[in-house]
Amino acid sequence: MLQRTPLFPHVIELNHQARRRVGCSVYLLYDDAAWGLIDIGYEDSADEFIELIRQLDFPFSKCQALIASHADVDHIQGLAKAKSLLKAPVMAHPLAADLLEKGDRLATFAEIAAQNIDLAMPPVQVDRRINDGDVVKIGKLNLEVWHTPGHTDGQLSFRLGDLLFSGDNLFRDGCVGAIDAHHGSSISDFITSLERIRASDVKWLLPSHGPPFRKDNVLIDRTLKRLEGYLHMADFGTCAVDWPLMDEWEKELVEGKLPE
Repeated sequence: MLQRTPLFPHVIELNHQARRRVGCSVYLLYDDAAWGLIDIGYEDSADEFIELIRQLDFPFSKCQALIASHADVDHIQGLAKAKSLLKAPVMAHPLAADLLEKGDRLATFAEIAAQNIDLAMPPVQVDRRINDGDVVKIGKLNLEVWHTPGHTDGQLSFRLGDLLFSGDNLFRDGCVGAIDAHHGSSISDFITSLERIRASDVKWLLPSHGPPFRKDNVLIDRTLKRLEGYLHMADFGTCAVDWPLMDEWEKELVEGKLPE
């Protein structure tokens, strides 16, 4: 049996436990014998994570939840395998659940032809569709569900006391999850979700990639300012709401303005 190294009471992050990066952040929440997971990663890393869980002496029969933070392949490709081994219910936002059950390869980023990305996306039955305000119980722990779209339309965060498992909303360096129109991203929704996190009294953010960090409103403000700029940049295509240069050009056309 391995010695458990929790980040916070009732919370183990499996990359931290392994002392190396195996995949995306996978959070194991536990209370006495009952436990559950937020995300599982790629199918090949799922095997390693599940073996690590066994060595930590968490009985497979006591797993009460396999929760998808959202339906990106790097977070949930191993979900079908985990469900078959742990016999635990899968939970996801309704919009993510539809993709998981179909094994949708495009919307989950399992297939990106332009970059020669071609991954399997095993479909998995979602047993419980969870949405904002729901509570997921793991033993005596109450995990409050927040719907925080932006990176994807089905992105969830989860509050446990003063901790927020914040998904791909914000990372310690101020970056956010990828913004892509084909992926269901919305910059406006991203801003709303980050404003909600900023206004909350949570103390720690536990993201889906990289290390946990103290909630820092100065950091969030910088990120919000950058995202608000993205709303008006051609760089982000149809994820932007306008392109001010086109308004300027229209005026110059009417005026017959020549290049300077």
